Parts: sequence; C-alpha cells; structure tokens
Amino acid sequence: MKLGIVFSIIVLLVFITDKLPAQKQTLTVDEKEGILFMYEEEKLARDVYDSMFVKWEFNPFGHIRKSERMHMSEMKGLVKTYQLEDAVLKNQDKAGVFNNASLQALYNDLVAKGSLSSTDALRAGALIEEVDIRDLKERKAKAVQKDILEAYDFLIMGSENHLRAFCRNLKGAGVIYEPAVLSKADFDKIIKAENEMGGCNH
Repeated sequence: MKLGIVFSIIVLLVFITDKLPAQKQTLTVDEKEGILFMYEEEKLARDVYDSMFVKWEFNPFGHIRKSERMHMSEMKGLVKTYQLEDAVLKNQDKAGVFNNASLQALYNDLVAKGSLSSTDALRAGALIEEVDIRDLKERKAKAVQKDILEAYDFLIMGSENHLRAFCRNLKGAGVIYEPAVLSKADFDKIIKAENEMGGCNH
C-alpha cells in the first residue's frame, strides 16, 4: 500500500513537472552584452535614418527606417525574454541618445556627415549596414541560444538587403560605393546576391 502511494506521488510529480514552462537557459556574458549592444545599434540605424529622411525626404530612408523599427522589436523581445535592463527605455527612447558611448559617438559622426548632402547621407546609410553586418556576425559567433541565433540571422538578412538598397541608390547617383568595414570579398558577395524577403526587402 505504501509503495503504491509513493509511486502515485512520483507519477504526479513527473506529470506536474512536464506541464511547467521550460526555464530559459542562463545566458553567457557575451550573449547578454550582444543583445544589449545590438538593440542599441538597431536604434542607432533607426535614429540616423529618421534624421536623414526628415532632412532629405529621400528614400530608401523612408522605407528602411520602418524596417529598423522591426529590428528593434526583435531585439527588445530578447531583452524582455531574458529580463535584461532596457537601456533604450531607460533613456525614454529619445532620438540620438545612447547608453553605449561608442554608439553615441558613431551616431553623432554619421548624422554630421549625412547632413552634408543626400549622397553623403546614402554613404552614411551604407556604412551603418556594413557595421551592423560585421557586429551581428561577431555577436552570432559568441551565441549559443537558438532564439538569439535566429534573431541575428533575421537582422543580418535585413542589413544585407539594406546595404544593397543604399548601393543601388548611390550607383543611380553616379557613385560606386567601396566597403569601409567589410572585406571586399564579403561585400561583393552580398551585393551580388538576391534580396531576401525575410529580412525586410527594399
């Protein structure tokens, strides 16, 4: 009788445990830092493109800034999932304000350069996407969680689409963009590839 009761309790505990939501894996320091950094870097892209669209009223800024909002939402989802401090919310999501000092300096530099002419604005956009692709791939290499890897893949796809869009617009203006961050081989491979819908096609 006693063995029967013990067995019933064990079965009940197994059943209850099976129904409990799976606990999230503990993130590594690299994964935490990667999420927070890329969240703000996507904000940087959005804020620069917002600024450039207001100044020049010129696409692709109008379209791509909307995509950057989607990219921010993707990263914010990870911030919430892993209960990380939301640096964007901390700064009340003010345009052009960043918790990360290097991103703050980059934003200031890009807006200054992009304000010189519409062509300079397109160059600034292409540079942002180069930086984004590089940083995303570096963070992806240090991540193991499936949802983080999937988010990075989604953002990389979008950034590659955006880079192609900026280069097309520059070419239409008679300017051939040369990579400043990516290797020539990696850059050429991206430019020659077809746009992918999953990452926000423009």
